[in-house]
Amino acid sequence: MLNLRRENFAKLKWGASGLGRFTETAFIPSLFLVRKAKLTSVFSHDYNRAKFIADKFSVSHYSNDFDEFLNSGIDAVYIGSANAHHYEQVIKAAKAGKHILCEKPMAINSAQAEEMVKVCEENHVHFAVCYVYRFHPLIQKTKELIDSQLLGKILAINTSFNINLVPGDNFRFNKELSGGGALRDLGTHMIDVLRFFGGEITSIDGVMDNIVYKTEVEDFASGIVQFEKGGYGTFQVSYSSQKGVNRIEVVGHKGVVNIDNLVGQRYQSAKLTILLEGEARKAFRKRANKLFRLLSSINKSFRRNETPSVTGQDGLANIRLMEDFERKCHSKKN
Repeated sequence: MLNLRRENFAKLKWGASGLGRFTETAFIPSLFLVRKAKLTSVFSHDYNRAKFIADKFSVSHYSNDFDEFLNSGIDAVYIGSANAHHYEQVIKAAKAGKHILCEKPMAINSAQAEEMVKVCEENHVHFAVCYVYRFHPLIQKTKELIDSQLLGKILAINTSFNINLVPGDNFRFNKELSGGGALRDLGTHMIDVLRFFGGEITSIDGVMDNIVYKTEVEDFASGIVQFEKGGYGTFQVSYSSQKGVNRIEVVGHKGVVNIDNLVGQRYQSAKLTILLEGEARKAFRKRANKLFRLLSSINKSFRRNETPSVTGQDGLANIRLMEDFERKCHSKKN
């Protein structure tokens, strides 16, 4: 007779903190697709917003008191609030013994990020950061091609993420709440892709500017990095491109890979093109919900009490790189 423990079938009970548009239209619908996950509690500083989301998704508990939210019987928490709130909420969640998935960037500065990682370790909770691009099948296929040496020595990895985000009451245009503009919001994803493909980064430099939208945060950033293992990477991000064509390109000594229609798209069909020495051109298309794939992976890690595949250490590394980049850009203007 099989000895199957009940907890193997139990769903992980999630709470969602920060109920903005992304949480409403992306996180919650994607979490509902994860078989062994259940959203049981939501938090917003706005009580009416918390009630609205709870009613819309039939969530049993809602609150505008974060401590009450943490005590509502949840096992794990998604921190999707404004960037400036991540630090306090992650620290409280860790001390309450909750596993944590935090939106990017994980903090306003590296000092906060270091403490967040430390407190999670001290309280024996797992800490993941929401870098969704790692989980798309075409990104993972490209990673396999790089690791298997089929592209040869990597010369350059080039990324771009351009959108048109018109200034308004979005917290991303409030530097106190966001920490910065296009770099912190979009660039952090591209830096994470560069690290995922190329390994650790030893130097970073570039430019930041307000080319179109003259707000307190930059609407454009472009950078170049050097990898510890050799080769270079670039990223270009902006809030002010109405027709941005976004692409990831990996240039190796023996081959080239291009990924189109993936960056900045939610569920559309992306295209992977592979050019290898001595072989015919190959092209593949794939439609995938990368957020669902991230949540499935993170949920499984949390249930099994295992380290997630993208961690607070990844978020900390990216914060340090962005701070270094910002310091160099500001020094050029002074």
